[in-house]
Amino acid sequence: MSGVNEIRSSFLDFFARNGHEIVSSGPLVPRNDPTLMFTNAGMVQFKNVFTGLETRPYDRAVTSQKCVRAGGKHNDLDNVGYTARHHTFFEMLGNFSFGDYFKERAIELAWTLVTKEFGLPAHRLLVTVFAEDDDAFDLWKKIAGLPDERIIRIATSDNFWAMGETGPCGPCSEIFFDHGEDIPGGPPGSPDEDGDRFIEIWNLVFMQFEQVTKDERVSLPRPSIDTGMGLERIAAVLQGVHNNYDIDLFRALIGASEDATGVVAEGPHLASHRVIADHLRATSFLIADGVLPSNEGRGYVLRRIMRRAMRHAHLLGARDPLLYRLVPTLVREMGRAFPELARAEALVTETLKLEESRFRRTLSRGLGLLEEATAGMGEGATLDGSTAFKLYDTYGFPLDLTEDALRPRGIAVDTDAFKEAMARQKAEARAAWAGSGEAATETVWFGLREDLGATEFLGYDAMKAEGVVAALIADGAPVDALEAGAEGAVILNQTPFYAESGGQVGDIGVLVGPGGRFKVTDVAKKADGLHVHMGVVEEGRMEKGVAVEAVVDAERRAAIRSNHSATHLLHAALRSILGDHVTQKGSLVAPDRLRFDFAHPKPVNDDEAEAIEEMVNTVVLQNAPVATRLMAVDEAIESGAMALFGEKYGDEVRVVTMGEGLKDPAKPYSVELCGGTHVGRTGDIGLFTLVSEGAVAAGVRRIEALTGAAARRYLEGHDAALQDIAALLKVTPDQALERTKTLVEERRRLEKDLAEARKKLALGGGGASTDRPIRDLGKVKLLARAVSGISPKDLKGLVDDGKKSVGSGVVVVVGVTDEGKAGIVVGVTEDLAGAYNAVDLVRIGSQELGGKGGGGRPDMAQAGGPDGSRAEKAIEAIEAALSAA
Repeated sequence: MSGVNEIRSSFLDFFARNGHEIVSSGPLVPRNDPTLMFTNAGMVQFKNVFTGLETRPYDRAVTSQKCVRAGGKHNDLDNVGYTARHHTFFEMLGNFSFGDYFKERAIELAWTLVTKEFGLPAHRLLVTVFAEDDDAFDLWKKIAGLPDERIIRIATSDNFWAMGETGPCGPCSEIFFDHGEDIPGGPPGSPDEDGDRFIEIWNLVFMQFEQVTKDERVSLPRPSIDTGMGLERIAAVLQGVHNNYDIDLFRALIGASEDATGVVAEGPHLASHRVIADHLRATSFLIADGVLPSNEGRGYVLRRIMRRAMRHAHLLGARDPLLYRLVPTLVREMGRAFPELARAEALVTETLKLEESRFRRTLSRGLGLLEEATAGMGEGATLDGSTAFKLYDTYGFPLDLTEDALRPRGIAVDTDAFKEAMARQKAEARAAWAGSGEAATETVWFGLREDLGATEFLGYDAMKAEGVVAALIADGAPVDALEAGAEGAVILNQTPFYAESGGQVGDIGVLVGPGGRFKVTDVAKKADGLHVHMGVVEEGRMEKGVAVEAVVDAERRAAIRSNHSATHLLHAALRSILGDHVTQKGSLVAPDRLRFDFAHPKPVNDDEAEAIEEMVNTVVLQNAPVATRLMAVDEAIESGAMALFGEKYGDEVRVVTMGEGLKDPAKPYSVELCGGTHVGRTGDIGLFTLVSEGAVAAGVRRIEALTGAAARRYLEGHDAALQDIAALLKVTPDQALERTKTLVEERRRLEKDLAEARKKLALGGGGASTDRPIRDLGKVKLLARAVSGISPKDLKGLVDDGKKSVGSGVVVVVGVTDEGKAGIVVGVTEDLAGAYNAVDLVRIGSQELGGKGGGGRPDMAQAGGPDGSRAEKAIEAIEAALSAA
């Protein structure tokens, strides 16, 4: 039982047999403690359980928690690789009691595990207790049988744990292992305690008090237990080695590094191999937990870790990217215990390869410039800060890397001057921005962005997380608090809320703090990275500096994710069916619908629309995983990824891949650059249906569509309407179409017959408002009628029939509509077309009807007017004109 995986399993199984719930490791980005950059202890995921804010269905737990210490006050980065027990990433084994057992059972379990389960000799173990904790001292004597001299009282805070300035706290008891007299160092509490002979392997925290104020401490009603044992440390003890880097896990990783570089892990190269092995774990697990390299926040710490490892790969002589080639070994060693690592293997591999490829160019250029700048400098010299800033600002060479590269030569860097140069640059940027024409109301965001940095977005895999209120805005200005009923904006240091961008609308939800509740009605992205939560204080007050729980409306976000992923599938379908000329021209991804604008010169016909809908639903039914990768933007586009309209891309982009190609399953169906949120699998979309298609501009079409429950409700509505139609027609739904076609044809035939009957009736006098026979005006014959119930489009037909009846002459027909308006048509037989002009005559009649003008040919013209009651007057006016001619 000496392998790391076996030790981990034995620890978990031991406590499971003793009534503990095995709880999976929490993520490295804590969701319940916004003050932490990374999870750094086993109790982090249980913090709210200890404080009473959360309850679990168990009161005993055991975990193997992933931890990272590489930023903030817990920063071991510079020591990693050069000492025996410093790591950026490590596992913390721990057992927990939430108001169940306390000191006696905790000590009993710990002693049983280390001496019986792990088989450590009791004579090589000693323990410490807090100086005032007589209970713990007596229990160690009783349970372990340890003599007084091997139970050491420690009076300092090293043996008294506190969650913060206030809150749960209590004394500690640590178990140490004696590595033997050949290792220098003394026991804890002695002048030589910093030596390596006595190594702490387990810390038991007896959480029995609450620090109410700085000066007041009271007993907890339900004392609890929180323990932590470093897996790497106990593995070293059980494997009989003194250095953590000599355990089986690290031997495997270092062996892979040796094979990849051809450089043995000895002498001056030993530290480099150890750095690579340690940093490979930290970077891979951070990426697997959603952290990607960037220039701020957690992403910046990740990038520092990655670049430190990459520089050591360079020192080993690696000329091509190295770290990504070691990922399979890491997955083989740790993927079974942490399945998320195996699931993210492709993302980890591509991210490492991309970052190292880019960094090698920076490293080569920076080291060359650094060599020139420090030529002639000896040990004890100092590089001026302006040169260090130039390396950073112009060539992308970070300050910490400059310091790391110069440290072996004993050359320091003037960091104060570097900071002054950085401050000058920010001042110049602020001045340039202020004069850029942006609205004055937006200036507040620029200052906050500079002071606070970018908001950490946790929403790719979290709907709920804690954040600290970094700023409050009311009426365009920062304030310290927002009272009940006040509208304003809240900025958190980290948030699961998505800010509107790339066509995807912002999230809504609530921020709940100890003193109030803020309703989030929208989230906007300001000043290149600030997530601004806009809304109103529903109750209490919101104060700057307090921690709040940020809760996204999960049902609404799920609908948005479904619609966003569907736009990617729709885009691919449009290009497949309509052609590669199709490009996105805009989009809206809302919870209730999606809208997609695209370049296409003509309407999408019914067959094309049906094929598009069928193709999207085929990929939905594949239920294929949706994968996200980080790539260089140029590489991503060259590889076939589609860039979204209106997006601004940096050097690195998220590439979203979904579905299997319908013609070639080996190729993905859709690959796009996108920073939005998406479903986990295409099947999560559920259903896709087109609602409308139309033009929005010259050469630009718009499709609106629905997914999931909205699509189902839409189709159910259509089905219900079909059922109602079938019932009215007294047929089954599948017969409704043919029956409707029959009825339409019957209606058309009847309308045609009715129109013919009305025409005959009108010419025969039965349908006319007057009965005027053909009149001989001396020079010309006139046939004139005023009719009603005749469609205006049939008036010309009546005139043509009248011309046949009159033989030679003029025909006038005035039709009066049901609304009282009138249309007038004048016809002149061919033999008289030179003597009489139908256009002139129709204008005369139109004037009487209150109309203006008219048009047509000399032999046939038409006009209209608003006053059908003057139909007779119009005829009389034309008759008078003919008589006078």
